[in-house]
Amino acid sequence: MLSRFLSRRTLLAGVGLAAGSALAIEPFARPGQPRFRLGLAAYSFRQFFEWNLGREQAAPNPEAKRLTPASFIDLAADLGCDAAELTSYYFPPTADMAALRDLRRHAFLRGIAISGGAVGNSFTKPRGPELDAEIAAVNAWIDKTAALGAPHLRVFAGNVPAGSTLDEARRSCIAALEACAEHAGRAGVMLGLENHGGIVADADGLLDIVEAVKSPWLGVNLDTGNFQVADPYAELARCVPYAVNVQYKAEIARAVGGPKEPADAARIVHLLRDGGYQGVVTLEYEMAADPFAAVPEHLRRLRDLIG
Repeated sequence: MLSRFLSRRTLLAGVGLAAGSALAIEPFARPGQPRFRLGLAAYSFRQFFEWNLGREQAAPNPEAKRLTPASFIDLAADLGCDAAELTSYYFPPTADMAALRDLRRHAFLRGIAISGGAVGNSFTKPRGPELDAEIAAVNAWIDKTAALGAPHLRVFAGNVPAGSTLDEARRSCIAALEACAEHAGRAGVMLGLENHGGIVADADGLLDIVEAVKSPWLGVNLDTGNFQVADPYAELARCVPYAVNVQYKAEIARAVGGPKEPADAARIVHLLRDGGYQGVVTLEYEMAADPFAAVPEHLRRLRDLIG
């Protein structure tokens, strides 16, 4: 599968990693003023979904709090959100295209936009059957995302595999993203590469890959809590012009494994405005407190800030 994408474009992309901004793409052109919609990520309630990444039995929590994708959409609507981000992990294998279209209808009737989805993947595997399987799985979820009527699917890069090198991992990731971006373009779905550690742990690594792929269907899924560096706000600001989705986290850390501190929500919203972002700002709650109690307050604060 992958061999047909290993074109001169891919080889040049690899050179672009070493050559800095030689192949740099322009930030997204967004005329007009920054504008935001408030969203909620299903991951915020991950421990309450009946289906959770291969676990067929209901999660061990009170029945009244058990969630399905449909009841999560209801929850987002009841909490006053504009949008809901769904995640592939919480769909049972029986969720075929007809079921996804039914869910799309349900969201529409509740006045909720399905802002996007997420799929677990690793694009740093050596080229061959394993990487081909990752590409196929992401492409399948691109089609499912389109069936949901969602405009965006967030994807991941991955870590450097044992026995490989950083350069090899980046080249694999670029080639896989090229393949998936081509498929995504045909489906009308934007891909957002998340800053999620591994080879995209900082803005340089993330933007180098996005720039090398050079596809109008690829941007950054900007997670405000995932740059674990001395100045995460500076890293975030560099990526905002390339963002196609923003996930707000209520905490940051200034080193990998370091202590967490409350995020400066006002500062984050300010840098989104300065960067000209237009789109969904999605709360992805990861803290220890019960999300049914904590999420409404975080949404209220975020709503006040984004207007």
